[in-house]
Amino acid sequence: MPSFKEFGLSPAMASNLEQLGFEQPTEIQAKALPPCLAKKDVIAMAQTGSGKTAAFGIGLIEHLNPRLFAVQGLVLCPTRELADQVAKALRELARARDNVKILTLCGGVSIGPRLALSAWCSHRGGYARAYSGSPAQGNPEPGPGKHRGPG
Repeated sequence: MPSFKEFGLSPAMASNLEQLGFEQPTEIQAKALPPCLAKKDVIAMAQTGSGKTAAFGIGLIEHLNPRLFAVQGLVLCPTRELADQVAKALRELARARDNVKILTLCGGVSIGPRLALSAWCSHRGGYARAYSGSPAQGNPEPGPGKHRGPG
């Protein structure tokens, strides 16, 4: 099994992974990290607790440009709980990087406080670089006589 040092990670990420207790990549991380770090699309499946979030999160965080004030990453999750869990993990992975903000947006939750947080980040010299979120919870169909949008 390779070590994280073999992936050519930034010194900040390598140090952070060491502080977080990451010693060796899991199987999914060893397979997914090289293409993620090469900015390739990856489709992967592994058991719960196998390190999937770090497998894509390390690549996502490594490619963020803190000088670019724009959204640079988007992670879609099927549930609010998973979106919160992924956002927490991404924040831990990004904690050694300056000026990286992770914002969670979920359906069924008022967007006002989230937009206020995003605005607050931008006034403090930051901007949400990556978003983790889920679609609205509940019935995905609009119901009889109702329309999803124009057309």
